Amino acid sequence: MIKPPFDWGPLLEGGPLFIGILNLTPDSFSDGGRFLAPEAALAQARVLVAAGAGMLDLGAESTRPGATPVPPAKEWERLEPVLAALGEQLPTILLSLDTRHAEVAARGLSAGVAVLNDVTGFSDPGMLELARGSACGLIAMRSRPEGAGFHMPPYDDPAPRDAEEAIQELRAVCDRLRRAGISSGRLLLDPGFGFGTTFQEDLALWEALPGLPGVLAWPAQRFCLGLSRKRFLAARAGAPSLPPDQRDGLTAGAHAEARQWDYRVFRTHAIG
Repeated sequence: MIKPPFDWGPLLEGGPLFIGILNLTPDSFSDGGRFLAPEAALAQARVLVAAGAGMLDLGAESTRPGATPVPPAKEWERLEPVLAALGEQLPTILLSLDTRHAEVAARGLSAGVAVLNDVTGFSDPGMLELARGSACGLIAMRSRPEGAGFHMPPYDDPAPRDAEEAIQELRAVCDRLRRAGISSGRLLLDPGFGFGTTFQEDLALWEALPGLPGVLAWPAQRFCLGLSRKRFLAARAGAPSLPPDQRDGLTAGAHAEARQWDYRVFRTHAIG
């Protein structure tokens, strides 16, 4: 039997969709190392689901500024036991896989993952071909790759910046997937706050959110906002030194603001 293409539509009906972040890394900016063990990851998954997560997003390679790239074999070594545990213990929860490696993505789909979340916007030919040849859901993020990592300028650079470059990069991501024949029903776009941007550019991008759907001819409901615990929120609040695990209140406030503009999909560390 041919599996029908994933469609975000039913998940976007009613209230917001919170995608709970499950970091399986020792070095993520927010909670690195806490959920490496499958038992700890499963316990956190239960917390997120009980709090209202409609999907879980698993990542086994940190993409924080300065993070060391992880070989696909190591990435899958971290993912495999957790995917197995979730499939056994929480079989009804939808799973998203945060990866930029086609080898890992293909294994994840075989293990029951429903969505691929690529922070490089499916710029790798292997990832794009996998997206085109599968029926899974997709989250495509704008970023600025540099070598094996990402371009990360000094975040507190005071030089004025507008959002035009980031918006054009996001448009390029959308156009790439459209040219590949990916149906819009399978796809969410992520503006990529903090990926290659300074605070000034993030602020301009945030201020552009109300008009962004019109600029890109892409509905607000079909974006996934990844603002959770980001330094942008702390800097915007005038508290740049606030630790990531103390930014959940700022995250919830930003989600509430974005919902006023009809955004409704949020990738987040905590739900509340």
